[in-house]
Formats: sequence, C-alpha cells, structure tokens
Amino acid sequence: MADPQAPFVYTEGQLQCILVDGDVDRRIGFLIEGLFAVRRTQFRGHPPVRPELDLVEQDDQFTHQIEIPLEDSHADQLDPETHLDVFKPSATFVQDEAAYEDLKRSMLGDDGEVIEEDEPNDDDDDDSEDMEVIKDETEINLINLRRTIYLTIMSSAGAEEAGHKLLSIMRPGQEAELCGMLVECCKQERASSNTRFYGHLGQRLCGISRAYQAGFEACFARCYAAAHRMGTDELRAADAVPWRSVLGGVRIAEEDTTSSSRIFMKVMFQEMAEQLGVRLLGRRMNDDDEPEVRDALFPRDSAENTRFAVNFFTAVGLGGVTEPARKILSL
Repeated sequence: MADPQAPFVYTEGQLQCILVDGDVDRRIGFLIEGLFAVRRTQFRGHPPVRPELDLVEQDDQFTHQIEIPLEDSHADQLDPETHLDVFKPSATFVQDEAAYEDLKRSMLGDDGEVIEEDEPNDDDDDDSEDMEVIKDETEINLINLRRTIYLTIMSSAGAEEAGHKLLSIMRPGQEAELCGMLVECCKQERASSNTRFYGHLGQRLCGISRAYQAGFEACFARCYAAAHRMGTDELRAADAVPWRSVLGGVRIAEEDTTSSSRIFMKVMFQEMAEQLGVRLLGRRMNDDDEPEVRDALFPRDSAENTRFAVNFFTAVGLGGVTEPARKILSL
C-alpha cells in the first residue's frame, strides 16, 4: 500500500497534459515550462554534485556492494548493525577524531600545506615575477550576452515564443541584464503593438521568477531617477510587478516631483488606464489594503499635498481616479 504522506510525482506526459488543458494558474504554467526548458538544456547550471563537495577523484572512489543475494541461505549471516540506530556516547571519541583527521590528511592533504611534485626552479620564479597580470576590461561576455538576447527577441514571432527561448538560454544571475535589455528595446520601439509585445514578455518573466520582478523594479527606479534625460516617446508601462514595491520611491507632491518626473508619471498612468480601464485603475490606486500605493499617489499628510495630487491626475485626464481623495478634501 502506498504511503499517503509520500509526495506525488508527475511524469513529463502528465505535465504536458496539464499545460494543454490549462486547468492551472498561469504562474504554475510558467513554472512547468521553465522545468521543460531546464530539461532541454540537459540541466546545465544544475550540477548533480557541487564543485566544492567533489573532493575525491573519480578513480579514487570505491563503491561498496553486497554480492550475497537476499534470497540466498547465507543472507541471514549479514549483520544489519542495529545498534547504530540508537545514539550512545563513545568513550574513545577523542581518539577516533584524531584518527579521522589523520586519515583525512592522508587522502585530501592539509589545507595549510602546499604539495609540490617538482622541485622549484629559480628561472620559473624570475619569469613569474616578470609576467604582468592582464585584465580584460572589454566586457566581451556581457556584449555577447546582450547580442544573444537581442537576436532572440528579434527572431521571435510573439511574446510567448520569446519568453520560451530566453528562459532556455539564461543563466542564474543574468536576470537583471535581461530586464535592462527589455527596457532598452522597448524604449526604442515606436509602434504600440511592439511595445505591447515587451509588456507581455515582461509579465511572463515576472510570473516565472521573483528575480525578474526585482530586476524590473530596479529598472523602474533607475528610469524614474533619470526621467529628465528621457524623451516622452521612450516611456512605456505595463502591469506586471507589485505596485507597492515599484512606487516605494514615488510621491505625488509638489516638492517631491519635477516637471520631468510628472511627465513620466503622466505617460505611465495614461497607458495603465488604457490597459486596465479608469474604473479598475482607480480601485488599484485607492486600495485601502495597499496603503503604500495610496499614500504615494495621494499623500494624506496635508490637504495641500492631497489637493496637488488631485489636480495633477485631473489635468492629465484621469479625474475619475480622484473621487476618494476629493471626498477626503470635502470633509
């Protein structure tokens, strides 16, 4: 009888059926596709043994096998050593530890001891002193990564295909660079259909891993701080990351904004209203369950700051989202 507490293991065919049926959450579907991408790359980046733990050479490893079959008559002569199942303090613990350290040093060597097979050569020392350390500052690896990301995006017919390809070539630690590349590519696009492509692609990546969410949050903070160096045609927006983490450094008040940052927020919320609708956007902006977002967009520390935020959103054509703030001013 199967153990009821044992984890249920899905086969590859069952996972494919789950994706085809579409009966799971979209985030779960992204995770399953990510597993398929890792399998297609032969689990690169996921070694079976960590390099720091692979201390014994393959030729020096010994595999212990019991050659007596269990159904043999001599099988009952095997000692299961059941006394090891119960902990008992050892009277020779110190001696055993010393013997173990000696055995370890004989097999692995001493960390503080330098083992040299050949005699040192004075000429080699002189040559090593004359050698200069060459440091590559051309960032050729970073350039090749950006080129690969760009060509992968340009060769994809849709956001789903692009996300599938990018997940198969990305390595851990490269998420921030991919997010930055997507933002730069989106800034250069002019057609609205192409900008929606990058929005859907970013939303797909954020649904797979929180590392991509952190990367896009850092991109937003960097773009908002450099809004004075950006043109209005370079601003894009999409609803893919939590608002409270993105709007942590934003405050719609006269002393906390500049003309460039106000244009930045204007374009962003106008595109969000186009995607979500004014009614849903108003609920998201005034949600009492997320006071960080509400207080960042409609500061309530003073009536002057609240009035400034109301006038700002009214001036950009989003007066419908200011109704809760107007009620507070009328009290």
